Formats: sequence, structure tokens, C-alpha cells
Amino acid sequence: MRVVEKLSVKVQFKVEHKMVELKAKVDGLEVVRRKLTILGAKRIGTFRQIDVYFNVPEGRLKLREVEDNNKAELIYYERENTAGPKKGDVFILKVQEAEVFKNLLERLLKTSAIVEKVREIYQYQGTQIHLDRVKKLGNFVEFERKTPAGAQAIKKNQQTLEKLMEKLGINPENLEKLSYSDLIHT
Repeated sequence: MRVVEKLSVKVQFKVEHKMVELKAKVDGLEVVRRKLTILGAKRIGTFRQIDVYFNVPEGRLKLREVEDNNKAELIYYERENTAGPKKGDVFILKVQEAEVFKNLLERLLKTSAIVEKVREIYQYQGTQIHLDRVKKLGNFVEFERKTPAGAQAIKKNQQTLEKLMEKLGINPENLEKLSYSDLIHT
């Protein structure tokens, strides 16, 4: 019981939103990085992340830890498994004392996958762009864009991602429909 009491006061805040996203496998990240610089995208930083995925009845649940940070994010999301811009619902709970929280989750749930990556993050006109080097999987570019819930807004934001994909020269044939956790198992 002591662990749960300790955790209950360490939750920082939660975030819920709808989003559209896409992911593509790429040979290298340098060309995309160069094009982002030309477009004037703002570089946020580079982070080593470890995502521990847990078995849940629906959607995906992961605990994201960032190297040199004692905080973590518990991320639950539901999204379509389609290539191209897809819509999804995301719930993020930011917690302190990542190790304590991770130990509790591992006691309660079965781990399904561990994904280690180095993620370089950029912002461009409302879209967050990730240049990911994923251990065992290779290089990926991922776009995430928050969107209002309506069908028209979702479609508009999906089109925005498609246009950005064209600007960055990402081949539609390289679009990935699965999450990193699924790809680790294939």
C-alpha cells in the first residue's frame, strides 16, 4: 500500500486530445533533417527514450521514460492501424518518480514490448515531427498533430500531414501502419 500512497501525490497532470499522425520508415534521417532546417522548423531537442508497453484489452498502454529525467509519461492511445495519416485518441498522465511507478505497473500488468529509441523532435506549423533511430528497427519519421474531434477537422489535418510528407520527400510506399511495439514482434 505504501507504493500506491506515494504515487497518488506524485501525479503532475493529465492530457487528453485527439490527434492525427503518420509514420514512415526512411533509409537515413539527414536528408529529412536538412529539409526541416530549410523549411524553418524549430528544433526542440534530442532525447533517448524507453517505452515499456503493457498488455491491455484495447488500445496501447506504454510508460515512457526519458534518459536523465526522473519523470515519466503513462500514455494510453487508440488509433487505426492504417498506413498514412490516421486519427487517434491519446491520454497522457505525467508522473514523477518513474522507477517507482514502473515497478508498480510491472507488478500489475504483463510487459509486451520494450522500445528503445533516440528521438529528435521538431515543431513545424502545428505539427510535431520526430526523427527516430529505433533500436532493432531502424530510422523513422513520425508526424503528430492535435486536432479537434469533428470529421472535417480531422480530414483537414490529415491533408496537412500529407502535404508535409510531400515537402519532406517521404515516399508514400514507406508509410508504416503499425506501432513500434508491433514492429518489434514481427
